[in-house]
Amino acid sequence: MTNDFFSDYLVASLRLATPLAFAALGGMYSERSGVLNIALEGMLLTGAFTSASATFYTHNPWIGIFAALISGAMVGLLHAFLCVSLYVNQLVSGLAINLVAAGLTSFLARLAFDSSSTQRLVGIEPIIIPGLANLPLLGTLLFQQNIFVYLLFILVILSTYILFHTSFGLTLRAVGEYPKAAETSGISVQRVRYLAVVFGGCLVSLGGAYLSLVQVRYFAEGMSAGKGFIAIAALIFGRWHPYGSAFACFLFGATEALQLRIQALGVNVPYQFLVMLPYAIALFALVSNKTKSTPPAALGAPYFQHHRELK
Repeated sequence: MTNDFFSDYLVASLRLATPLAFAALGGMYSERSGVLNIALEGMLLTGAFTSASATFYTHNPWIGIFAALISGAMVGLLHAFLCVSLYVNQLVSGLAINLVAAGLTSFLARLAFDSSSTQRLVGIEPIIIPGLANLPLLGTLLFQQNIFVYLLFILVILSTYILFHTSFGLTLRAVGEYPKAAETSGISVQRVRYLAVVFGGCLVSLGGAYLSLVQVRYFAEGMSAGKGFIAIAALIFGRWHPYGSAFACFLFGATEALQLRIQALGVNVPYQFLVMLPYAIALFALVSNKTKSTPPAALGAPYFQHHRELK
């Protein structure tokens, strides 16, 4: 019974950490290029709504995933246009996208689903790997998962390789650290930042699609519930590294799974305190890690081409 409880707890932790990890990876690409991305919450909501609505009307979750990717790319393109081309304050742009996404998805959800919003969507079923799925503990945790979890593992490993072992990764880090030197060497700072923010938006939207197609199988207003901000905390705690950010997301997922189990056990603690536990852990992680986590040097600063200095 103890092994089953521990196995179920790890599976729940991974399930809750998956949307956080997609959002953190997307934010990592954007912020490694020097574009602050506070819009992760809005991107998660947009991905959740578009995947849910496309799946609801087509009864095909793969079309829903494709719709989420398109919407994530569009939101990323909007954020890049505001920050990179129009030099809008990156914090303001991200907060504005969050507010617009929250209001727009709530309004459109009432139009798209109407009274049918309680119907469950066609979800993504787990892919069971024969042989490995029967391994004790690891089989249930790693080899009986859905396509999102397998893709997340691949993306974490691939992103680490791209970031630190390829010329594109070197270019991305150079643009985020010292864009003037990058432009001097012939790199288009604007192009790299556009690519990073748009690709990051696609990754974040996958986290939203996971919420609506796997975790709950319906869309609810504000269903991201602050996960985008926790992903930002995980990104900082993980020092803008794929492995570190993924580990931080699993830590926060494990904390949320723990508070859900404490509530289920009927412990005499006000549930409001348990609900705020993941956010308290995120705040504690940020405070305890403030001297060790160094962001990209050009993060949040607009870059004017042709060596024009910011006044």
